Amino acid sequence: MTDPVTPTRILQLGLGYQGAKVLLSAVELGVFTELAQGPLDAERLCARLGLHPRSARDFFDTLVAVGMLERDGSVYHNTPETGLFLDRAKASYIGGYLEMHNTRMYPFWGSLSEGLRTGQPQNEAQSGGDFFEVLYRNPARLREFLRAMTAFSAGTALAIAQRFRWKDYQTFVDLGTAEGGLPVQVALTHPHLRGGGFDLPSVASIFQEYVASFHLEDRLTFYPGDFFTDPLPEAQVYSMGHILHDWSLDEKKHLLSKVYAALPAGGALIVFDSLIDDERRTNAWALLRSLTMLIETPGGFDYTGADCCSWMQAVGFRETYVEPLAGPDSMVVGVK
Repeated sequence: MTDPVTPTRILQLGLGYQGAKVLLSAVELGVFTELAQGPLDAERLCARLGLHPRSARDFFDTLVAVGMLERDGSVYHNTPETGLFLDRAKASYIGGYLEMHNTRMYPFWGSLSEGLRTGQPQNEAQSGGDFFEVLYRNPARLREFLRAMTAFSAGTALAIAQRFRWKDYQTFVDLGTAEGGLPVQVALTHPHLRGGGFDLPSVASIFQEYVASFHLEDRLTFYPGDFFTDPLPEAQVYSMGHILHDWSLDEKKHLLSKVYAALPAGGALIVFDSLIDDERRTNAWALLRSLTMLIETPGGFDYTGADCCSWMQAVGFRETYVEPLAGPDSMVVGVK
């Protein structure tokens, strides 16, 4: 006998925003940071967080049910994951990324239908604003965002440092480097390499502070600039992480062409993103990221590994290949 057809999956997906908002609110309220100091029962946790008692217990138990907290009897504590990644006191904190989604993206995703009808962004652009402009003008918010990006991509950076054939090269530059998570990981893993990161000037002090915390300032340099308008610093390897999906097809090809022209013969470009699977059937994370690009950008979209290889080949790269990395990320490598 076949299993009966039920609406369970439809309802779980359709109402999935509820579980997401419970987690986002928990991050906003500091639940995991508070519990990182020690387990608490519902009454004491409620008091520490300044919550009304009416639904606090249901809130905490929902976090248990969705796997974000553990409870022994009446006492709550973090899971290994939430204790590591959602405690604001730890360098591994990725809550800044979730906080951005809570305050910005959650409301904007409510306009997805309008974006699908019009093809237009549904964020600050609706009122003439621009998220990146606002972000880069606010030093505290920028620092928090870049720190979250480093933690979010830590596994990917380590995988690239371990899997790419760095022994064949001496210099590298990460384009759109943010805090410098990838350059630091590569430099720590390969002492023979020298390189740095290229990003907008307002990122300089944050990059330099992060690099100095690993005592790598003699090997890693910050290069200020805009990769669309300014010359690229010389390097044998360039990387672009979670960058290419921000732009339209013409802009993607322009960036790939500019990098190709700047590379020496035998040089390489590493592009890493959450790639859509080539059959466009299974990697829901990457497809949702692409819909996020609709909401956030005028022309950005995510892409498959085959797409990226074809664009690289079109601008002249003689060798291309795709390799899975950590989590949902993969890298596409082009060799000149």
